[in-house]
Amino acid sequence: MSIRLRLARWYGTFLAVILVVFSGLSYAWHVRGHYDDLDRALLTTAGHHAAEAAQTPAALHLAEDGVGFDIALRLYDAEGTLLEASPLAARLPRLDPRTILAQPGGPAYGPLIRRIPSLDHAAVPATGSAFGILTAAEERWRVTVVPIAEGGRTVGLVAAFAPLARLDHAMHRLQLILLGLGGLSVVVATLGSWVLARNVLQPVATMIDAAGAIAHSRDFSRRIAPGSVNDELHHLADTFNEMLSSLEIAYRSQQRFVADASHELRAPLTAIQGNLELLRRRRDLPAADTAEAIAEADREAQRLSRLVADLLALARADAGVSLRHEPVELDALILEVFRTVRQLANDHTLMLDPFDPASTLGDADRLKQLLLILIDNALKYTPAGGQVRVGLAQSPAGAVITVADSGIGIAAADLPQVFERFYRADPARTRDPGGSGLGLAIARWIVEQHGGSITISSQPQYGTTVAVVLPQRP
Repeated sequence: MSIRLRLARWYGTFLAVILVVFSGLSYAWHVRGHYDDLDRALLTTAGHHAAEAAQTPAALHLAEDGVGFDIALRLYDAEGTLLEASPLAARLPRLDPRTILAQPGGPAYGPLIRRIPSLDHAAVPATGSAFGILTAAEERWRVTVVPIAEGGRTVGLVAAFAPLARLDHAMHRLQLILLGLGGLSVVVATLGSWVLARNVLQPVATMIDAAGAIAHSRDFSRRIAPGSVNDELHHLADTFNEMLSSLEIAYRSQQRFVADASHELRAPLTAIQGNLELLRRRRDLPAADTAEAIAEADREAQRLSRLVADLLALARADAGVSLRHEPVELDALILEVFRTVRQLANDHTLMLDPFDPASTLGDADRLKQLLLILIDNALKYTPAGGQVRVGLAQSPAGAVITVADSGIGIAAADLPQVFERFYRADPARTRDPGGSGLGLAIARWIVEQHGGSITISSQPQYGTTVAVVLPQRP
């Protein structure tokens, strides 16, 4: 079921519940008020005539005036014998008023309305009086019986009758009106809510069409035009466009990564294939040329192996593979790496300064790989006779590892891109034919996995400094 239909259904249901509750209460109060007014008029009329009859000097007698309101009157003696009746009471059946006194008939409305509090005070019968219902020719009459007391004893009874047909018909007509108007209101409101929801959700339909077209064409440069009203759908369109921008960047980065990886893999494979083809065709090559071809193929194979290992590391990073976190003594780890790379320093000066004890929680193998990447880059881009300084210090932010060199440096325009995969600053990175351009990307991933940060500052011809901040172990 679509959102429009669900909104229309829920809105219609909610409105129907409200109409039922409020219409029911209004109907109950209206009905009870009218029937209570009739009871009050009957009780007042019967009481008035009972008082008048009690004051007649000779015998009980009904007053000639004050009937009105279509009220019929009957006068009975104490034994229930009819003594006198008004003209309207002539067509009513016989009635023993003592049965009304013995078994009152209750209110003229139903039991459900009886439970609704009246806005007016209901008619309260006088002492000894009672209400009842009389049916004559399929017509309901409301009956009130009031005793006539004299000297502390009942000498007669006055019965007042009022027809209920007109009031019953009016209440029935009101019931039909409320039901009809309520049902029509629910239908109109449901249809209106469906149309309104359709108009309101039109931008969502536009987004769905745009998303389908983008998914079909893979054109992430397309955008959705936000509506003119600054509402939630406008923000949704902006968020969707931001997501498209992120997808476009990721998609282009993936394309560039695949192209660069293919290029980097093709170069060593071509060199190895060429040397093997040379050895296969020229079996009479001199020993020196054969050794050189084998050595070049071996170098390219090692470069290919390093490239595949780096690609595997980045693939694990993209897959969200987490590293283990164990206590690592950074000073001992740096000393181990320092002893390893000192043999590769050749004509470079390699020194430790400053060197303070520090520890962290992390993966010792990955941290060692991080140091090797940073120091290897520093050695590669520092001319012979240059200096590479490795430092470890403590700071309020954490343990700070620095690798500074006096090499050729990196241009300011290239610094923001040095952590991108396969990125090589020109001309600084072109002098490294054995590199893959993935080292700094792997280094950043290792640092981020340890909850740290890595920054690079450089000045061309004066050197580069890489600073890594890692959380210290408590």
